[in-house]
Amino acid sequence: MVDIIRDLLKKKLGDVGFELGLSEIKGRGHVATNAGFVLAGIDKKSPAEAAGELKKYLEDESPKGFIEKIEIAGAGFLNIWFSNDAIQCEFKKIAKEGPHFKKATRGKVIVEYSQPNIAKPMHVGHLRSTIIGDALANIFEFAGDKVIRWNYIGDWGTHFGKVIAAVKMVEKNEGIEAANLVVRDVHSSVLSYRDFTEKAKTDPALEKLARQEFKKLEDNDVRNRELWEESVKTSRIEIQKIYDLLGVEFDEWKGEAFYEKELPKIIARLEKSGVAKESEGALVVPLDDKGLPPGLIRKSDGATLYLTRDIASLEDRVEHYGSDLILYVVDNAQSLYFQQLFAVAEKIGIKANAKHIKFGLVLSEDMKKLSTRSGKQIDLLDVINESITRARKIVDEKQANLSENEKAEIARVVGVGALKYNDLSQNRQSDIAFNWDKMLSLEGNSGPYLQYTYTRLASILEKAPHFKKASRGKGKIGKFDASVLQSESDINLILKLSEFPETIRTVTENYFPHYLANYLYNLAREVNGYYEKEPVLKTEGDLRDARLHLVKAVAETLKTGLNLLGIQTVERM
Repeated sequence: MVDIIRDLLKKKLGDVGFELGLSEIKGRGHVATNAGFVLAGIDKKSPAEAAGELKKYLEDESPKGFIEKIEIAGAGFLNIWFSNDAIQCEFKKIAKEGPHFKKATRGKVIVEYSQPNIAKPMHVGHLRSTIIGDALANIFEFAGDKVIRWNYIGDWGTHFGKVIAAVKMVEKNEGIEAANLVVRDVHSSVLSYRDFTEKAKTDPALEKLARQEFKKLEDNDVRNRELWEESVKTSRIEIQKIYDLLGVEFDEWKGEAFYEKELPKIIARLEKSGVAKESEGALVVPLDDKGLPPGLIRKSDGATLYLTRDIASLEDRVEHYGSDLILYVVDNAQSLYFQQLFAVAEKIGIKANAKHIKFGLVLSEDMKKLSTRSGKQIDLLDVINESITRARKIVDEKQANLSENEKAEIARVVGVGALKYNDLSQNRQSDIAFNWDKMLSLEGNSGPYLQYTYTRLASILEKAPHFKKASRGKGKIGKFDASVLQSESDINLILKLSEFPETIRTVTENYFPHYLANYLYNLAREVNGYYEKEPVLKTEGDLRDARLHLVKAVAETLKTGLNLLGIQTVERM
């Protein structure tokens, strides 16, 4: 329905921006637009006059019986109400097609997210990038884009100098605890350099040693290359365990090291073009004209940096993957860095439609940095397992009659879903808090509440034997009379369902997944209120079947929306 209005306005106004959205205030129409102001600017007339012209245009050009009424609000806003016939017709389409979106792809989209570091355990700070990036990738793919899920792993850089230096010190037994540095048992094979890093804080010689070892790695020292390869191999195994728990997959795993061979050519281009200049022995790109500090390309000791490798990676994504849009899902703290990256890329002619999708911190319930008592960041695997363990306690209390396997699976789905929804239901640019009780509550704005709503709807459909039989292909489920859905509750629920495509459009335009999460929460509230007012199973005849179709459509939309957020559903909770 919204698309019909949008297409009519585009036909009238041409390729100019105007706002058209679902009304959030009761009594202000089903949709509202500022198109009167836009037309006023084009035709040099008053907004009120332009709004009156648009009102008549929409009434004349829209399908017969489509619009119930249009009101002019303020100086040039239009509030539009759809007719019941149009709403019922929309529901027939929803019931037939399921949750859908009018495909309008922008082409090939690369979404980079997660970005774990090799030789370091993933910590809670990686959670937001992984969850937000995966949700955006799912939503863009649903909207019709060709999506490449890209995991740009930190498998190069100075921290590898610390890993290598630490391992060599262990081998020489020079005072670094081996158990804390090289763990190769069945539980973990991640090379840790935490002890070395702590000692280096008070011993500058260790920092110098780490830089020397990384330079040797860049210069293809055989032993250092062996240690690097072992570290990458073992870390990938550990990282994959977390992705398996989260249900996250990637199309590309490319690390910084992949671009190592391209760096001399990048540096040569920067120097030859005059974009890069020597400064105190280092190579930098001045960015004064962009109002930014210079971008450091090569250190005075000859070692390259993250920025150097990111330039090569960005060019690879444009030239070899033909990307039309590149999203970097990285925390707020890197805002300046990405401004520098995009500015340097522009200076050397890399034409990329790239955006930094920034997000805030994960904090404790008291809004302090989430960390262990020693101040270290909490390992992500521990957070995931904690959520699953807490969910299992709830499952044991609510569903004592289930098998152990069923309980374990429900606990995993609910625990992981609670983590993801807690993040995705909030504005990604804000810091978010961990409140376990709120996250795992079966009431309020939480993942378990939405999962439970879906389960409740599935139970309603399960209790309607004739409808259940038809839905499995043994009857004519497609035939029902939408015209019997006349009550205010029926119409409001259909209208809420009809908002799904517009919600998807919004996320693909502003990259904020919380719009979808909030829509699903409001849909769940609407359907729970609907079921209290309209006892579906006690209704008879055509009205009963039509309402069962309505319940089914809501269940499918909830499941689809949650899946797009990376959250699974279960039939029993």
